[in-house]
Amino acid sequence: MSLTLYPAIDLKDGQCVRLKRGLMDQATVYSSDPGGQARAWQDAGFSWLHVVDLNGAFAGQPVNAAAVRAILTATTRPVQLGGGIRDMAGIAAWLEAGITRVILGSAAAKNPALVIEACQAFPGRIVVGIDAHDGFVATEGWAETSTLPAGELGLRFEDAGVSAIIYTDIGRDGMLSGLNLEQTVALAERLTTPVIASGGVGGMEHLAALKSAAAGTRIEGVIVGRALYDGRIDPAAALTLLV
Repeated sequence: MSLTLYPAIDLKDGQCVRLKRGLMDQATVYSSDPGGQARAWQDAGFSWLHVVDLNGAFAGQPVNAAAVRAILTATTRPVQLGGGIRDMAGIAAWLEAGITRVILGSAAAKNPALVIEACQAFPGRIVVGIDAHDGFVATEGWAETSTLPAGELGLRFEDAGVSAIIYTDIGRDGMLSGLNLEQTVALAERLTTPVIASGGVGGMEHLAALKSAAAGTRIEGVIVGRALYDGRIDPAAALTLLV
């Protein structure tokens, strides 16, 4: 089975950054040109781009819209976007602007009816982001942790028509220590919705471990950020490994 590798473009104050464990004061700036970064990932052979408006996730509304538009202008690759999108108007606006899939995170946890409505209005274009801290769903840019188990949130949308679920272990995100394979596989085994793994990839060995663990499950892809920017993972080698 082949897995899709989604390079992450996380936006903070108009720049491409990576955080550690979701902490905004732990940001490393990798590029001040989001459009240029998108072109670079396209040229490297990636088939999708994963974009997050970090400021928007905390603010509850889009903040880095200009940077997102620069990315859309710079690339012909499909883009999935999350961060601060909390209502139908926002979803519709971004899809009309050229975003291929909208990611609903905090909105999915706090307003599941929105996910169902969006899936009906825009079939195949809604992704649910489940960000977990010790197995429980976190919201508002990971600033709040709920009492809702991550798996239960995923099950709520089994029949909604969600195109994929992104599962991120916050404690590992940006730490390069490897994915939480146990929880990711456990979630994928409970769902029929495809799962995208996220949080902690630090080297080729982590991608190899994921590919092995994903066999026979609904895991369809993986998001990689810091390890690509730091050069710990070579794009061509990673894409070859995951075919």
